[in-house]
Amino acid sequence: MEGFAGKVAIITGAGRGIGKALALSLSEKGARLVLNDLDPKPLLETQNLAKGETVGVSGSVSNTEIGALLTKTAIEKYGTIDLVATLAGYTWDSMLHRMDQTQWNDIIDVHLNGTYSVVQPAFSAMRHAALSEKESEILIKPRKILTVSSMSAFGNLGQANYAAAKAGIVGLTRTAAIEGAAFNILSNSIAFGPIDTRLTRPRESQNEWVGDSAQGIPEKARAAYFSTLPLGRPGTIPEAVEPMLFLLSSHANYISGTLLEVNGAAHIS
Repeated sequence: MEGFAGKVAIITGAGRGIGKALALSLSEKGARLVLNDLDPKPLLETQNLAKGETVGVSGSVSNTEIGALLTKTAIEKYGTIDLVATLAGYTWDSMLHRMDQTQWNDIIDVHLNGTYSVVQPAFSAMRHAALSEKESEILIKPRKILTVSSMSAFGNLGQANYAAAKAGIVGLTRTAAIEGAAFNILSNSIAFGPIDTRLTRPRESQNEWVGDSAQGIPEKARAAYFSTLPLGRPGTIPEAVEPMLFLLSSHANYISGTLLEVNGAAHIS
């Protein structure tokens, strides 16, 4: 897919999974990257694998200063922001009657508040750049924001916190699309179903933790769930990245405010 050479992209959650794959794909296509991940080591690994210019900013997006720092870094290093993709996140599942306030707050902080803290300063910078182009009678170029929601936004067993955060992201994204339209800021969201990452792999066969939360799905519950999927399998990371590349590309310059479901028909099964 063409159209990314020289573009400046901010990507969160870039140390692993879909975020890492998106970063590497954009770097192969000539984009310049400002990358974020909670953990410095996997973030550095992504930077080392990238083929183009990158700068890394480690830290949790739940820290309200991180989003502003990502925007500041992009402007100071590259002079502009063309693309933003927010992929930072994890799960901390529990049935609603057992969920405690810490579980609720932490997932809301990372997914919903974290998405806001990254999108808001980047949107402001994009808007400012568009105003400058307008005042100079230059054609306002398209700029893109892409957030990650989930099929869980429609409600999911044991994920009240995650579902609420992912539903909130859709509202935030659509509001950004409405407010950004006059400035050619195009804002969309992707609702992933089960993609083969540490969030959906068998919990027993991996040792993936975020704080006190073990990542993955218990093997028995995972097998039962996958047996109900129309395609009978989770999506692959490349199958998750390609739709993201489309929405970030020039092929999607008239698409804004959409929620694209990438779930192998799981939502309608």
